[in-house]
Amino acid sequence: MNLLRMPGTYRPQADTWLLLDAYRDQHDLHQATDVLDVGTGTGAVALAVAEATNRRCRVTALDIARSAVWAARANSLRFRRRLRVRRSDLFTAVAGQQFDVVLANPPYVPSPHAQVPRHGRARSWDAGTDGRAVLDRLCADLPHILRPGATALVVHSALCGVDTTVRMFTAAGLRARVVARSMEPFGPVLTERALYLEAVGLIEPGCREEELVVIRADK
Repeated sequence: MNLLRMPGTYRPQADTWLLLDAYRDQHDLHQATDVLDVGTGTGAVALAVAEATNRRCRVTALDIARSAVWAARANSLRFRRRLRVRRSDLFTAVAGQQFDVVLANPPYVPSPHAQVPRHGRARSWDAGTDGRAVLDRLCADLPHILRPGATALVVHSALCGVDTTVRMFTAAGLRARVVARSMEPFGPVLTERALYLEAVGLIEPGCREEELVVIRADK
């Protein structure tokens, strides 16, 4: 799929495709009527879901970046897929609503800076010194937008703590487990801060790959 991408919009890459593959492998999710894609970027995952699901399925795509909202809307028109695209800080634009399936690719890259960027490309990946500044918020708020019997799939790097995510979901009353894994070489961002990651003990010296995981949480 040749997607339009505005400057500053997150480019579909390994985590995007791992999340989408995990969704495709979870066959019980394909009859959902309300699907939410959080951190949609170009809309790659939302568009694929809109294509694969039944025609009655409503797909909503959220992103905090204006460039991503424009890109997702443009791509939905280009590929003739019905998406409701909203600018949103996580779930703020859909407060009070609930969904059958939630797919999420939040920022999760550990950064030397504790504060999450408010502008620029780095906002798509930087997530505080432990990589959990956005992920912890997502884990805390996610149960409230899941209908009874609903499911979420969340992708992130093992660098920011798989067990922590599973524990947070479990503490909120969700059944959580890892359903997909993939080892990936460092991209430009992680390569640039590899020495920082070594210094804080997040990777072994000389390590230049990370494990991506998709965690399934059922309500």
